[in-house]
Amino acid sequence: MPMPDLTALTDMKPFQSAASKPEGILLTSAQERSATILVVEDVHETRDGIETLLTADGYTVAAARDQRDAIERAQRTTPDLILVGLAGTLREVIFGALSIRQGAALGERVALVVFCAAEIDEGDEVAIGKNVHLTHPDNFNQVRGLIARLLNENAIAGGIATPAKQGIL
Repeated sequence: MPMPDLTALTDMKPFQSAASKPEGILLTSAQERSATILVVEDVHETRDGIETLLTADGYTVAAARDQRDAIERAQRTTPDLILVGLAGTLREVIFGALSIRQGAALGERVALVVFCAAEIDEGDEVAIGKNVHLTHPDNFNQVRGLIARLLNENAIAGGIATPAKQGIL
């Protein structure tokens, strides 16, 4: 598999504050939670914990233990968002996340959220381009907010088939 181009990922910009919301269609909680999230985490207990919390929130969750497993699951489930927490340098993990999205032929509409600890301060979120986002959450509610915000942005851009877009609401 060819290596994804990481050169465009050097312009790191902070996210908007959690209080700000994008203009346009705002999803209800039920619409946001109809999304599918792929959790890629190599620590079993962490993966299970994230899966449990997101499932309890009403999301459809697929879990993978490594990059190869993630590509296979992404091809079967077509996730709307991918959370990635794998061992390695930040560059290796970003490359792995991009490779998952590319290997599953998902395109940039699928947001990638990369968990990192040493590279950014606790509680920070950074968008680095190509719908790739770095986070060092200080609690799970911050992760929930980030997921909701990214899913909403994708829905506005036409990336998620919400009940409103399907004519149900």
